[in-house]
Amino acid sequence: MVTTRICEQLGCANPVFGFSWWEPDVAIAVSRAGGVGVWGCTRRTPDEIEAGVSRMKEELGDLPWGVDLVIPAGMPDTDDRSAIEATLPPAHVAFVEYIREKYDVPDDGLPGFRSRFVRSEETARQQLSVVMDHRIPVLALGIGSPAWAVEAAHEQGSLIVSLVGAPTHAESAIRAGADLLVAQGTDAGGHTGPIGTFSLVPQVVDVAGGRPVLAAGGVATGRHLAAALALGAEGVWVGTAFLASVEARPSRSVLDKLLAAGPGDTVVSRSDSGKTLRMLRSAWSDEWEAADAPTPLGMPFQDILIGDLLGQILRHEVAPLVHEAAGQGVSHLTAQEPVAEIMDWLVREADQVLADLGT
Repeated sequence: MVTTRICEQLGCANPVFGFSWWEPDVAIAVSRAGGVGVWGCTRRTPDEIEAGVSRMKEELGDLPWGVDLVIPAGMPDTDDRSAIEATLPPAHVAFVEYIREKYDVPDDGLPGFRSRFVRSEETARQQLSVVMDHRIPVLALGIGSPAWAVEAAHEQGSLIVSLVGAPTHAESAIRAGADLLVAQGTDAGGHTGPIGTFSLVPQVVDVAGGRPVLAAGGVATGRHLAAALALGAEGVWVGTAFLASVEARPSRSVLDKLLAAGPGDTVVSRSDSGKTLRMLRSAWSDEWEAADAPTPLGMPFQDILIGDLLGQILRHEVAPLVHEAAGQGVSHLTAQEPVAEIMDWLVREADQVLADLGT
């Protein structure tokens, strides 16, 4: 089986970090299958994080696992939705209403994940406080590595994993105290930069100062894991490969789009969060790319502008507008499978590739 010093450091059988931003089930299954499951809980309330982390601790015991939070710089000080709404440009509000009316999206009066609270310094500190109370093995920081968060996590004995999209980002994360770097190429789903994975990974390895590096972005097969090792990484960070898994439990409309997607069916857009985010192409991204569409607002203003509508689109499965953050590895998804089978196939293929190269 493929092993590196990551496995020795964390006690995992395979150097595969499996990320999921839905319920903790995928992350739990990844850890049980020999990897390191990471639950993306940045859109969860402190009470939801408390429940999810408690469940992970109970079900995983001594197995390695972690959570991922996004703590970008420049966010408002407080969680004040009304203050954000008061600044939204009327033209942007009208455009969102135009999309609602054009696609007949029901207004159920409920918020979506992005608008249940404002991404702010206040929210970030509350979320981190809950996580730190549990002395988690791994804290991943998806955007930003503020020194106060790194210091708090280190005091509790957590390993800090920083996702970076450029060598300069890696240098900043190292200065903040990151223990492990994830070199995330533009191929990745979610928030992503402009540098491709194949170009980025060796550059981050070169500036890592001996710290372990994981490769991310388009990683969906054992061949990718073997290639990551050849580039100098000591493991991989995988998200999109688990999107259609049994444990992820995507809605029927999301699952159908994931399994049908080809290599050209993702697009990088600011329309969801205000930051560049790779997602499945849909009528949603097409509308925001139209010549007469307004420019998406910055984070967290775009969150509040479109968050309620996005939640209603997903709850009512308004098919043309349904989309999901997904990397270019989505084209490798062909069926809904359990996480354990995905992990087993990924590792076995990597073993076979490395054995073939050795001969």
